[in-house]
Amino acid sequence: MIWKNETILREFVLLGLSSDPKTQVALFILFTSVYTIILIGNFLIIVLVLTDANLHNPMYFFLSNLSFLDLCYSTSTLPRMLKDLMSVNKVISYGECVAQMYISLSLGVSECVLLVIMAYDRYVAICYPLHYTTIMSKMVCIRLAVGTWMCGFLLSVFLVTLTLKVDLCGHNKINHFLCEMLEILSLGCGNIILVELIIFIAGLIFLLTPVTFIVTSYVNIIVNILKIASSSGRRKAFSTCSSHMMVVAIFYGSAMASYMKPRSSSLPGTDKVIAVFYAIVTPMLNPMIYTLRNNDVKAAFVKLITKTESFLILSCL
Repeated sequence: MIWKNETILREFVLLGLSSDPKTQVALFILFTSVYTIILIGNFLIIVLVLTDANLHNPMYFFLSNLSFLDLCYSTSTLPRMLKDLMSVNKVISYGECVAQMYISLSLGVSECVLLVIMAYDRYVAICYPLHYTTIMSKMVCIRLAVGTWMCGFLLSVFLVTLTLKVDLCGHNKINHFLCEMLEILSLGCGNIILVELIIFIAGLIFLLTPVTFIVTSYVNIIVNILKIASSSGRRKAFSTCSSHMMVVAIFYGSAMASYMKPRSSSLPGTDKVIAVFYAIVTPMLNPMIYTLRNNDVKAAFVKLITKTESFLILSCL
């Protein structure tokens, strides 16, 4: 990546969410708390799924994958953001910027695909319960999970490489708290319409198409739920599906608001506020949404606490 005057670009300056020192301190405290919640909540879900036999099924297997994705996603952005909030020098090197852009984009695309798979899992479980164990076998689940990660990391190689070929001009200041593909393109010189078109098409494939598939799946799911004779069965099915829909609405809604609107319509600073929702808020809310509304996870948590207390008592004797 080069400047228009052919000098080599070696660093960027991240302007962050605010330039006011007092606001930065408040944001540091807020996002440190948020990051702590993300780490504890998502790590706890992974531990529960691994240790509780009642959670050894496809739905919780994919949920643990989502938690691991959220752990990685938030860690690719939040530590650097917290450092910048308490630093005068907010310079990020070219290599670190590229690495952050690639990793965060890869994990974001992987989460888009994973949420579709989770919707498909619920669709099969509710609409084809007799064939569920055959369709969603252990090997199928593993292949879907591996495919999710591969899809994200392979597509991102292409998109990031395309972004890095754009010549830059003007300044190296990024009005964001992280290195994102669209923010790098905003520094581009000349005609970048083709690159923006490719990114828009990628957005159609990995944002709009999954949302369409998920909505279609849930329309069929709701129709089948209404056919369930047992009111308790309907409540349980609605509870499981509504949790997933809350996650989908927050994640896809904010991502589409950022990646699928014309750049000319963007107001200064809005993209970084929107990014807070899909990069920070969603990883924090996922554990809460799935645990507070899920009796199986709550029961597994109680069992884990009981086992831990018993172990500590025996250790002290």
